[in-house]
Amino acid sequence: MKALVYHGAGAKSWEDVPDPTIIAPTDAIVRVECTTICGTDLHILKGDVPGVTDGRILGHEGVGIVTEIGAAVTELAVGDRVIISCISSCGKCASCIAGLQSHCRAEEGAAGIGWILGHLIDGTQAELVRIPFAETSLHRVPEGVSPETAMLISDILPTGHEIGVKYGAVKAGDVVAVVGAGPVGLAAIMTAGLYGPSKVIAIDLDANRGAQAKTFGATHGVVASDADWREQVLALTDGLGVDVAIEAVGVPKTWDMVLEIVRPGGHVANVGVHGTSVQFPLERLWIENLTITTGLVNANTARMLTRLLGEKRIDPSGFVSHRFALADIESAYDTFSRAAETKALKVLLQA
Repeated sequence: MKALVYHGAGAKSWEDVPDPTIIAPTDAIVRVECTTICGTDLHILKGDVPGVTDGRILGHEGVGIVTEIGAAVTELAVGDRVIISCISSCGKCASCIAGLQSHCRAEEGAAGIGWILGHLIDGTQAELVRIPFAETSLHRVPEGVSPETAMLISDILPTGHEIGVKYGAVKAGDVVAVVGAGPVGLAAIMTAGLYGPSKVIAIDLDANRGAQAKTFGATHGVVASDADWREQVLALTDGLGVDVAIEAVGVPKTWDMVLEIVRPGGHVANVGVHGTSVQFPLERLWIENLTITTGLVNANTARMLTRLLGEKRIDPSGFVSHRFALADIESAYDTFSRAAETKALKVLLQA
């Protein structure tokens, strides 16, 4: 089969590799119908994720058709169309039972990490992929839902929902600010609407993204490069600051921004992947009764989001901005890596 293979920082290649095979009785083999590229994949190519070694097939999102199942798999069948979760969880270890699937401690996740696809084992940017713990790591696509829309349940929607909205404890009437209206920020904006906030403010350097955020549920857009961006946000909150500030970029500047706009007693939910240290002025903020949360997605709300998708209660189809054939994946990477220029949100790769 063909797959995108990592060969060290800055090096990748679309090449022939052996087909995956069943290794454990809980495995399934899935023929990939569509997949996508995550910002984490760009971090890998920069050399920021040392656990990814030369020869690894990248990718941790997708939808496909089950072609083979292990002897212990009874709840899935060959021919099922399934969503591939970005988190592979055994469902039995202490972490999974505690709802911390992102730190699954099963054999293949012995390092205490549930993100293994495209990281510690071969991933989804390929024609075929082996999925460990198939019954707890695959979800059937609802009838009438397209593969490209269902693919957004793999990672982006659960991440924005769980790490931004759920960890941020968004509740009815809250004022929520999301700093960074990229794909994960937009996912937080969309899923925040499930909890009835009074206002959802999108803050981004790009005015077009702020405007686009309104199609995903933002009530207001603020341009971060405006000298008075903070005053604009405070004016929407009676000068008090927001109840929930979600950081969805992962750089020191945006971390500082959320601390500037959260009100006393508020929540700061960090979703962005940070590559450098940030400052937390504890000497000033200890008195503010803040709750600060971080996290790697558990994907334990994926089934709930899938039901909402099936009932058309949410519509994430607008996240797909560009479409490529799977064989054109290197062009797709180029487009996605220049998102500020190309206006890319999620790029769809179709087999």
